[in-house]
Amino acid sequence: MTTTATPTTAVALRLGIAALAALAVNTAIYLVASALDDGGTGTGLSPAAYLPATVVGVLLGAIGWTLIARRAPKALRVVVPVVLVLTWIPDLLLLTAGATAANVVGLMLMHLVVATAVVAAMRPSRG
Repeated sequence: MTTTATPTTAVALRLGIAALAALAVNTAIYLVASALDDGGTGTGLSPAAYLPATVVGVLLGAIGWTLIARRAPKALRVVVPVVLVLTWIPDLLLLTAGATAANVVGLMLMHLVVATAVVAAMRPSRG
């Protein structure tokens, strides 16, 4: 007996894999950024902060992707990069609160990883 995954199951599986990959890459970013964040605030660079934020980011990104893809799929080419850049604004503002460049760049890279994971999971396959 052969079983095939439903489209919903396939998307859920891809999102799960994307979330795990994003968690792993963000952990590597955390390790490097923390090592370079000498004397900084370390804002967002603790597993208690970035691990749940990564999962929530993947889920919210998938919801946003789904809503936009249903109404205006071509808009995703603009919306995804714009939203990514908007997520960097709070990161950059951390520089005024005593965060180091390593801290801020680490967080910005984490946002890029989450966006990339969502795009990889949600983009229709070309096959």
